[in-house]
Amino acid sequence: MRVVQSIPYRPDGPQPLVREVPPSRPYPVEALGPLREAVQVMTGAPVAIPGQSALSIASLAVQAHADLEALGGLAPLSIYALTIAESGARKSSCDRPQTEALREHEREASRAQREEVTAWQNRHALWKGERDRILTEARKGKGEKRAAARADLDALGREPAAPPSQDRTVTEPTFAELTRLFAEGQPSLGIFSDEGGQFLGGHGMGAENRQKTLAALNDLWGGNPIRRTRAGEGAYTLHGRRLAVHLMVQPVVARAFMADALAGSTGFLPRFLWCEPPSTIGTRLSATLRTDPAPIAAFGARLRTILAQFLPMADPETRELALRALPLSPEACALLVRFSDHVEARQAVGGDLAHVTGYASKAAEQAARIAGALTLWADLEAAEVRPDTMADAKRLAQFYLSEAARLADAATLSTETARAEALRRWLVETWPHADVTTREVVQSGPNALRETKVARATLQVLEHHGWLEPLEAGSAVRGASRKEAWRILRETHNVV
Repeated sequence: MRVVQSIPYRPDGPQPLVREVPPSRPYPVEALGPLREAVQVMTGAPVAIPGQSALSIASLAVQAHADLEALGGLAPLSIYALTIAESGARKSSCDRPQTEALREHEREASRAQREEVTAWQNRHALWKGERDRILTEARKGKGEKRAAARADLDALGREPAAPPSQDRTVTEPTFAELTRLFAEGQPSLGIFSDEGGQFLGGHGMGAENRQKTLAALNDLWGGNPIRRTRAGEGAYTLHGRRLAVHLMVQPVVARAFMADALAGSTGFLPRFLWCEPPSTIGTRLSATLRTDPAPIAAFGARLRTILAQFLPMADPETRELALRALPLSPEACALLVRFSDHVEARQAVGGDLAHVTGYASKAAEQAARIAGALTLWADLEAAEVRPDTMADAKRLAQFYLSEAARLADAATLSTETARAEALRRWLVETWPHADVTTREVVQSGPNALRETKVARATLQVLEHHGWLEPLEAGSAVRGASRKEAWRILRETHNVV
């Protein structure tokens, strides 16, 4: 028998394969300050879902206007958020009303740019025609004619640049696509998707592009420039770019993402504010739902006002942002220092954050970024971050850190244990018979067990934990003699 787990076989009944993950703490919606009302009105879903949406949208809106003077120096106001919720949890229903003003801004900006695009097309056609004429003349002659052609090309100047794209968001870009958008479009962008699994499992995160995409997103979170080198295009660097991210994913996608060695080793995962609120499915009765469009309308109006502001640029040609420094008030800074020291102490060996030091080490900066986003959402010209806003941001950062610690435990399952737990649930909750064969698991069980070798090994894990009892070779199961079959034990015995 192949024994995968080190837990000894217990003859007194089935034993748990995994430790229960504690429930999420209540989301501190009151700490959202100027975003709170637009979040609280979104009923019928866990309040954390619209909370994540509002916070990431606020980050996208203000990140182009300032950097924050955090404890470690200047830091962007960019926030990366990842919301975990199963299908049917109303992720899209929560996200759509808050992003509608953003979509409307993009549509209106694109319509207003049509005449500018037409004028550019005409200029470009004239430039190209003149350039083609000069090159044709140069090919006909030698010496002086070619020298004159070079002078004419110099006088003609560079190719007219197309008007920048007005899009502020993208759903699943590769590294190359994201770089192109920053080069040709807005210097402040957001990767927003209510189907975040398409991004995490898409081409940009494929084997060929994964490392480049992760590195680029890490650099953008830190406010670093993007460097691009490609055959035929040469090398170039884009300074002063900012990126906000909000991905909504289902639990199975999130578990795989958190277990990804490359994403973890590069420090990509701890840059996210993670959240998996408890489901409200089954409790969303129509009589308990309320709709008040006023807070959502006010949220949209504020978003449009900020997006309508001209982006401060150090160089209009390269579209590099010129970001002012937003300082912390002395009281706010003192609050942040105390929070940072408190979290640092909890990372010591034996501490409750020792297993998530990557997340914990960034908690103070996450709090500072949240405080900066809330500050500028309320007042884009604010002179500093006030202590009451920092206190709210600290509460939110504490919540997200507790979620990271909680979810990290769930993500540490081995592949074998995860498969065994999936099979156990299928056998106990779905399979209609009292016994099962390897062939039946391969034919009808979870998708990850569609190979005989894998299915047999997983069945043996369940046997080892007491969920299955092997039948004698040759036992009759559904009218046929079976070489290999198990009886299913569906009740967990109390363990003393």
